[in-house]
Amino acid sequence: MFFAFKKVIGGMLLPLPLLLLLMAAGLLLLWFSRWQKSGKILISCSWLLLLVLSLQPVADRLLSPLENHYPTWNGNEPVDYIVVLGGGYTFNPNWAPSSNLISNSLPRVAEGVRQWRRYPQAKMIFTGAAAGENPRSSASVAAEVAESLGVPPEAMIQLDQPRDTLGEARAVKQTIGEHPFLLVTSANHLPRAMQFFQSAGMNPLAAPANQLAVTSPLNWWERAIPSPLWLGHSERAIYETLGQIWQKLRGDDLTSTQPRE
Repeated sequence: MFFAFKKVIGGMLLPLPLLLLLMAAGLLLLWFSRWQKSGKILISCSWLLLLVLSLQPVADRLLSPLENHYPTWNGNEPVDYIVVLGGGYTFNPNWAPSSNLISNSLPRVAEGVRQWRRYPQAKMIFTGAAAGENPRSSASVAAEVAESLGVPPEAMIQLDQPRDTLGEARAVKQTIGEHPFLLVTSANHLPRAMQFFQSAGMNPLAAPANQLAVTSPLNWWERAIPSPLWLGHSERAIYETLGQIWQKLRGDDLTSTQPRE
């Protein structure tokens, strides 16, 4: 129940649902109250924020500080495991395996497979529990995609119980102990994930995937026209910032090796 509550509250604080709620509140004030000026201010400010967060220069300026913590991993340090954190997914057996990985998940798996080809002696670990009514876990769907890309089943381990990054860190710690490993997740998620794993007593090597903030040249209209793509970048920046705030509020709970009751 707490996990679902956390997800709902966090989701409602993201730009699109939050600004739509504020606009709805403004419309209610305009239609059903005397607070006409307050309603106009609320709608105008919400619209302006939605516009600004949908522009590439603003969105990627928000996202870049999170993604710039760790460079793409091309090192040569020996590793025994490559840990790929779970993300969004669904499961439709009639689709191509990769189509079942949503948003950030497919780039994570692709980078994990790339690293496995550089370290073929390492085992890949996929994490993530089943979500909602899905009959398969995030870990199993990701492993199926990796297998379709050439990774043999015996080179993979599935940890299909963790429901969030803290749980993933604890499960990996119990599975591999002190063995050296690469931690593969989205570049914007990596700073928070590294903190979880380090607090669990591990020293992963950071291997970012799914970099989103564009630093290469763009056409002027791509920078000037609002787009849901750029709004998604703003959402990721805000989501991870909220996650870091929650991580700090938890404090000493991060160091516990036992799940919270």
